[in-house]
Amino acid sequence: MKHTYILPLLLAGLAACGEKPGLTVAVDSLPPVFPDYIGVTIPPDIAPLNFNVDSAKTVYVTVRGSKGGEITASGKWADFDVQKWRRIAEENAGGKLVVSVSVNGTDGTWRAYRPFDVYVSDVPVSDYGITYRKIAPGYETFSKIGIYQRALASFDESPILEETAVNGQCLNCHYSNRGSAEAFTIHVRGKNGGTLVCKDGELKYLNTKTDKTKGNCTYGYWHPDGRYCVSSLNRIYQNFFVNKERNIEPWDAFSDLVVLDTETDRLILDEAMMTDDFETTPAFSADGKTVYFCRAPFMNMPTDYDKLRYSLCSVGFDAGNGRLGCKIDTIINADSIGKSVNYPRPSYDGRYLMYNLTDWGTSPVHRKDADLYLLDLTTGESREMSEVNSDESDGYHNWSSSGPWFLFSSKRIDGMYALPYFSMIGEDGIATKPFLLPQKNPREYYDNNLYSYNAPDFTSEKVNLDAQKAHKLVMKEAAKQVVVN
Repeated sequence: MKHTYILPLLLAGLAACGEKPGLTVAVDSLPPVFPDYIGVTIPPDIAPLNFNVDSAKTVYVTVRGSKGGEITASGKWADFDVQKWRRIAEENAGGKLVVSVSVNGTDGTWRAYRPFDVYVSDVPVSDYGITYRKIAPGYETFSKIGIYQRALASFDESPILEETAVNGQCLNCHYSNRGSAEAFTIHVRGKNGGTLVCKDGELKYLNTKTDKTKGNCTYGYWHPDGRYCVSSLNRIYQNFFVNKERNIEPWDAFSDLVVLDTETDRLILDEAMMTDDFETTPAFSADGKTVYFCRAPFMNMPTDYDKLRYSLCSVGFDAGNGRLGCKIDTIINADSIGKSVNYPRPSYDGRYLMYNLTDWGTSPVHRKDADLYLLDLTTGESREMSEVNSDESDGYHNWSSSGPWFLFSSKRIDGMYALPYFSMIGEDGIATKPFLLPQKNPREYYDNNLYSYNAPDFTSEKVNLDAQKAHKLVMKEAAKQVVVN
């Protein structure tokens, strides 16, 4: 049972707006804040952790730094000044912020909750922001699909390329070279399908399907030197279900691996990666000498979709000629663990590889059982990241360009919408408590949000893509045909 008592509470500082508490009832519990920012660790260069308190008519919040500084916010929700938040966060890097919340409820009584801590890392995220695809979670139509970017130090969001610019084509997988704003690709599906490649300020549109391949480049990853992209060629279909436990299950009719030379617009094929087996979601190692990918034996699809399990594999790569090696190693065997490995993502310092495990298949974002796992590449030990996983889908993970921060999409709020969360790996190899991407008014924003955040990634700088040129390339000019080998 929670106990309350009457306490005159004097709060220092002036509220930006709204009333200031007088006589207050102290509540021996933490405040019911949304999002749950209690006990999280943040970078000093993140936007203010604005939050709502459910059933509150007015809130009054004081934030005090363990190393100094104090700011307040009051009104219908905790709405902090961006510049003041940035100053107190930077001043307390390596320390913590103590957040005190008082609430005026519908009965007119002020209640003061127990303060909670927000820890401020001394490691900034450094990147300008994040990129992501916004799409309705049913995936039935292409309307309102777009690739967007959001600043991390503020609440500014802007489109990189929206579906309206390419007249109903599906904007699909996008990926950059370690968060570079100058080297990224966007896969376009539909009548005029192809691959937009942006490199060093130049934009070109490639038809990566040839008479020797079964499809276009889909899931890709840049080599660190910026010349090559390793990519899987996928023909993706979807099963739709009518039960409430799941609504969709994507699957591949085929998937092979190729290397795209972005300087010569040449596809480099390897017979070992063009078999009936399924190879998908490749990624280069930090040093560019290895390609990690997922592989599963051929099965009759879609009949056996729930029996298809992928192993984590690796193969060498020669950046001198853009060719994959001859020896394929199995790092995690799907048959041994009875699970399917998906979406390997190595950290850029070469220490870790983060991946998904699901019961089967290759689309973690649609699976409640999708959890994040961490492989220590120096020891070979792998473990479940129980400190960040939830009972809903957790995946679509990527690393920041300059440090231990990572982000991922999770459906933990309602099981329907995948939203971006942030965490960092500590020196002990344990991740901090995840926190949801801050918004100006979080409850209003996320309650009214009708889109999932797919394939989120960091971007070191703001991406500037010429949408008019992209429209011309996709809709009015034939995509340049790549050559093979």
